[in-house]
Amino acid sequence: MNLTNKYKDKAKPYLYILPLFILLTMFYVLPIIISLILSFTKFNIINTPKFIGLKNYIKLFSDKTFIASLKNTFLFTLITVPTQSILALLLANFLVRRKKSKINEIAKCIIFIPVICSMVLMAIIFRIILNGDTSPLNLIFEFFNINHPNWLGNPKLVLYTLSFITVYKNIGYFMVIYISGLMDIPESYYEACKIDGCNKFKEFIHITVPMLNHINILVLFLGLIWSFQTFDLIYNLTGGGPGNASVTMVVNIYNVAFKQFRAGYAMAIGNVLFLIIAFFSILQKRLLKKDEY
Repeated sequence: MNLTNKYKDKAKPYLYILPLFILLTMFYVLPIIISLILSFTKFNIINTPKFIGLKNYIKLFSDKTFIASLKNTFLFTLITVPTQSILALLLANFLVRRKKSKINEIAKCIIFIPVICSMVLMAIIFRIILNGDTSPLNLIFEFFNINHPNWLGNPKLVLYTLSFITVYKNIGYFMVIYISGLMDIPESYYEACKIDGCNKFKEFIHITVPMLNHINILVLFLGLIWSFQTFDLIYNLTGGGPGNASVTMVVNIYNVAFKQFRAGYAMAIGNVLFLIIAFFSILQKRLLKKDEY
């Protein structure tokens, strides 16, 4: 009887986590395994998958659209992540240092509003603002007799336009994270720095930035993962165009799977993206653990 009770006590914790384990297995583990298996097949969603080995992965090296999507994804990430991280830190520091200001809470709300809006709504709003000769932004350019650029139709400009919108959308979220980190820094550090004759810039460089190292890592890698997964904004504004100028890996996966009906090949692209995101996720965890010591 005691032995039975002993096994029951040991089994209880596992029973508590069993529902979550089943859900994670069904919606995370199994899809990854199925995607990996089907990436080695020729599969068009309708017909039975046909095993073709590594042909899908070999084809990636000669696929111009895939190479363009890979370049665009990294360029998009390289623009958005540092920009939104730096601006969020500067805004957070500015607002925290002015706690008693009346506009502090108002400014926080205004900056955070884009965060609570969906990317689809942001795409609709910025399509109205940017697209067409009668759009508000282009009318301002015309008022000052300046030729307005084609924000979404110029292959050299479209990725930068999308990056700006993404930064505008995300900056409030990262600002809040930085504010929570700034509030944890002891005020005594700044007081000691003032006694030593440090100005605001030196306080920021020698106290604020080093003390926020763990937050910097979190914001940086969270931004990286979000950028690699960006889909709805790009799809609703440009669809990856003009040409392949703004096509990213996720947009390419969607087009290949649901427009060209090459699901096996799409899963091969998805697995490459999965490996890239997994690499950055593991790197983030290691850096955060290292920062704890």
